[in-house]
Amino acid sequence: MRTAYRVETVRAAERQLMARLPEGALMQRAAAGLAAACAELLDRVYGSRVVLLVGSGDNGGDALYAGARLARRGAGVAAVLLAPGRAHPAGLAAFRRAGGAVLERDRAEDAVARADLVVDGIVGIGGKGGLRPEAAALARAAAASRAAVVAVDLPSGVEADTGEVRGEAVRADLTVTFGTHKPGLLIDPAREYAGSVRLVDIGLDLPPDGAELEALQHADVARLLPTPAAESDKYRRGVVGVAAGSDRYPGAAVLAVAGALRGGAGAVRYVGAAGDAVIARYPETLVSDTGPAKAGRVQAWAVGPGAGEDAATVAEVVAAEVPVLIDADGLRLADRDAVRARTAPTLLTPHAGEAAALLGVSRAEVEAGRLTAVRELAEAYGATVLLKGSTTLVADPGGAAPVRVNATGTPWLATAGSGDVLSGVAGSLLAAGLSARDAGSVAAYLHGLAGRLAARGAPVRAHQVAEAVSMAWRDVVRG
Repeated sequence: MRTAYRVETVRAAERQLMARLPEGALMQRAAAGLAAACAELLDRVYGSRVVLLVGSGDNGGDALYAGARLARRGAGVAAVLLAPGRAHPAGLAAFRRAGGAVLERDRAEDAVARADLVVDGIVGIGGKGGLRPEAAALARAAAASRAAVVAVDLPSGVEADTGEVRGEAVRADLTVTFGTHKPGLLIDPAREYAGSVRLVDIGLDLPPDGAELEALQHADVARLLPTPAAESDKYRRGVVGVAAGSDRYPGAAVLAVAGALRGGAGAVRYVGAAGDAVIARYPETLVSDTGPAKAGRVQAWAVGPGAGEDAATVAEVVAAEVPVLIDADGLRLADRDAVRARTAPTLLTPHAGEAAALLGVSRAEVEAGRLTAVRELAEAYGATVLLKGSTTLVADPGGAAPVRVNATGTPWLATAGSGDVLSGVAGSLLAAGLSARDAGSVAAYLHGLAGRLAARGAPVRAHQVAEAVSMAWRDVVRG
C-alpha cells in the first residue's frame, strides 16, 4: 500500500531524523537519490546539458547537490538562482567546486531551451499558490523545450497537502519525492503535473496511523476480495439488490446488473421498470416487480442509476436496514436527513458534477479541490463517499481513516454507463460483506483496471468494461 503524509508530519519526521544525523547528511541522501534518477533519465550523463532552477529553500539545496554529482560525472550543469542571496550556501559552494556554472538571468530561458534535462528546485513542499512571474516564465520555457523535466519532491506551484493548483506550475516528466508520497502527488489536478513519481527512501520514521492518504495495490485488493468457502451457497455469498433503470433509461439497469453479477455476491435481485431488458440479457438475475421492500432478502442495495424521477423507490431503499449504495439520480432524489439517519453503512458515488450539486458549489470548485470536496460531502451526509474522476477518492465521515485514492483507471472510462457498472460492482461487494470504504475502494480499483484491459488504448463501451471485471479480478489475484 502506498501512503501519503501531510507536510507538517513529514517535517516533524525530518527534524527527528536530522537530530540523529551529522549536519547535512539528510540532504545528501536526498541529493544522491535525485542525481541517480536524473542520470537514469538521460541517455548519457557525460556531455549532457543540465539546467537547475534553484529557489531559496531546501529543494534548491537538493538540486544544487544533485547538480554537483552530475557535474562530477561530466555533465555540463548550469544553475539559475531565482533568489541569489538566499540560495542554499553549502549546496551552492559544492556546486561551484564541482564545476557548475551560475547563469545570468538574461541567459536562463535560452539555456533551458537547449537543455537535455531541467531540474525544478524552485519551491519546496510548503509552497502555496502558483509560481511567481519569473519562475512561471522558466516553467513555460521548460515545457516548450525538448528537455526532460525532473521535479524535486513536488512540482513547484502545486500544493502538497491538497493537490490543488492555484496558478501556473511546473509540468514534470518525473518527480523524485523523498521519504513518502505527498498527497498532491496522488490527487488530480496536481497529479497531472507530477509525471511519473519515484520515491527515494531517506530513512524517515513516519507514524503508521498518521497518513493522510493511502492507495491500494494489487496485494491489498487481493486480501479484501471475497472468496467463497467450501460450504458457501449463493445466499451465504450475499445477495445484492439493484433498484435502477426506468422506462426512459433501461440500459442503466442492465449495466448496473452487469457490474453486480461480477462483483462477488452470490445472487442479484433486480427491482424496477427495466425487468424485461435485464432478464433478456442476464437470465440469472432474480427479477421482481413488487418494490424493494417485498423483493426478498438482500444483504445490500444499489439504487439510483437511471432512476429518473422515482423518488419513492429511492426513499424505500434508503429506509432499508442493510448497506446501501446511492448513485446517479438517486443522489438527487435521496433526502439528506434520511441518509444521515441511517444506521447501516451508506456509500455515495457521485461524479464531480453531482458532488457540486450536493454541496451547492460549482463543478470547477470540486474539480480544483477534490480532497476538500470528498471530505465535506462525507461529513454533510454522514456517509462514505466515493468521488469519481481520473483519481477516485473514497472518504469516511469523521476523518479518522486516511482517504483512499485510486488511479487505476483510464480516460477511456469516460463513457456513458461506465458509472452504472461501477455501482453494480461496489453494491455487490457490499453484499459480500465488505465495509463501505473497502467496497468503494476495491470496486474503483477493479473498475479502473477493467477499463484498461477492455480499452487497450482504444474507445471502449460500458458493457465491455463490465465483461472485463472478471479479467481484472483474476489479474489482482494472480498478483
